[in-house]
Amino acid sequence: MRPVGDHAALLELPDNAAVHAAADVVRDRYGDQLVEVVPGHETLLVVWDEGSEDAATLVSNLKALAGDASAFKLDTRSGATNKAPEVVIPVTYDGADLEAVATRLDMSTEAVVSLHSEASYVVAFMGFAPGFPYLIADEPNRLLELPRLETPRTQVPAGSVAVAAGYCGIYPRSSPGGWNLLGRTDVVLFDPKRRRPALLEPGSRVRFERV
Repeated sequence: MRPVGDHAALLELPDNAAVHAAADVVRDRYGDQLVEVVPGHETLLVVWDEGSEDAATLVSNLKALAGDASAFKLDTRSGATNKAPEVVIPVTYDGADLEAVATRLDMSTEAVVSLHSEASYVVAFMGFAPGFPYLIADEPNRLLELPRLETPRTQVPAGSVAVAAGYCGIYPRSSPGGWNLLGRTDVVLFDPKRRRPALLEPGSRVRFERV
């Protein structure tokens, strides 16, 4: 565990499933003392209230949790992220890189679409832009092994569904980007006017449906 300033700590964990299981444990046990819990791929940032009367005990407990994966191993085995409802994202598979991806993987474009849309995903963490999910697949997926483009695009359309470097992502707004574009969706990933602005959050389960 690493301190992050005076009121936060970064827990380093073995994998993303452990991160979400640990996040559940931390929220359940210490929620009333916390300001924020932020999952990463293999890290968990825990921020507590500056006025917490028992911060020393909290830090000690977090350190013990980070050092003993068995504290949440049961949660991991049972699939803590499975508690989240599945979000279905409709996709039109006409991405600018679809044919290049198929050629690179020695597959047809139809096979690429099937490989992507038949997989199940979980949001490992959020980042890059408000509402941008970093999705990992439940099972090994060749599409996610593709590297980023050598030359990033200066503009990627909002709603683009893309893969690169171990992840699948959805661009919530138009922005530069270097991922391989497979298709697009009309689903609004981030809307500040909604009660919960981000459609997805760490631990959300996602399935893509071909339009």
